[in-house]
Amino acid sequence: MSQFKAPDFYLLDDLISDEERMIRDSVREWVDREFMPIIEEHNRAATFPMHLVPQLGELGVLGAGLEGYGCAGLSPIAYGLILQELERGDSGLRSFASVQGALCMYPIHAYGDEAQKQRWLPAMARGEAIGCFGLTEADFGSNPGGMLTRLEDAGDHYVLNGSKYWITNGCIADVAIVSAKFDGVVRLILVERGTPGYSTNTIKNKFSLRASVTSELVFEDCRVPKANLLPGVEGLKGPLSCLNQARYGIAFGAVGAAMAVYDEALRYAQNRIMFDRPIAGFQLVQNKLVWMVNEITKAQLLVWRLGNLKAAGKMHHTHVSLAKRNNCWMALECCRLARDILGANGITDEYQTMRHMCNLESVITYEGTHDIHGLIVGREITGENAIA
Repeated sequence: MSQFKAPDFYLLDDLISDEERMIRDSVREWVDREFMPIIEEHNRAATFPMHLVPQLGELGVLGAGLEGYGCAGLSPIAYGLILQELERGDSGLRSFASVQGALCMYPIHAYGDEAQKQRWLPAMARGEAIGCFGLTEADFGSNPGGMLTRLEDAGDHYVLNGSKYWITNGCIADVAIVSAKFDGVVRLILVERGTPGYSTNTIKNKFSLRASVTSELVFEDCRVPKANLLPGVEGLKGPLSCLNQARYGIAFGAVGAAMAVYDEALRYAQNRIMFDRPIAGFQLVQNKLVWMVNEITKAQLLVWRLGNLKAAGKMHHTHVSLAKRNNCWMALECCRLARDILGANGITDEYQTMRHMCNLESVITYEGTHDIHGLIVGREITGENAIA
């Protein structure tokens, strides 16, 4: 496999700190060394490389943007660049880290009590405990407020009934952060593996995110201790704030996927001989490559600015929506152009472009579809709500 060379047409490395560059490069090297040699077999088998989870903990990438409790406390830019490199490997790898850090560790860190933080965060940062985030239901994706999962007071415990669908890490998780309505108000509660009434099912036969565990969570008169309720938040603000953290990481991650397929297409074009010369010398191929590097450069600048807004405490959820929407679309279009440059070879898994393309069909959909994020930004700029 050829050594990856990251596109940096506008010399963005000059805009990040030495520490951020070092962190990115260490994760880049780890992905090349440990992950890239095995991703094809895991994609074919539809399995996640669980043996790498402790290494992710050792690298400090799990909950990397959080402070304390064994977390690395990195800058927003450093955290984003980590996810960029993980998704350059595969969206499933980045999804694992995003769910663990942004959707599971973040709400415990932001809304949990001290006992909950001590119980889960250090172990999750080390990769010794795995989390999943139960918000989406089979009939309620873009409208999470319509969820049917219910939490009822039963004296010394709660009773949880309902189900969640399309849940990353569900079947391998030690704890699920579950959104449920309690007296009509959405609350977040921790449900541990092995709790009576809690079961999981693997969602199989996926064309996309094959190297990722996708699950259904089922709660049937599930008895959950009252101490497991996250006390610091009520309403949809809780789960939506978690999604905002995860969408931030997706915006960076999609850039990584685009960089991967651009690099592959460029190398292929420089080496593929047609009509006695490399196809990189033909105008149509150059135009495709220029479009890709053009959009990647804009996306790199977009997330760099987003990271600085986050660091300054000025990031708004609509900023994240714009970046997630743009970068997922950009990356998917880069995949389609790269596949075109690769020709028939592009449909085989000897090349990574088709794998990234299939993965991005999920990434552009989950945690807010392309159209829903468009409506979120549209509401912000017009003052009119077109979502419902």
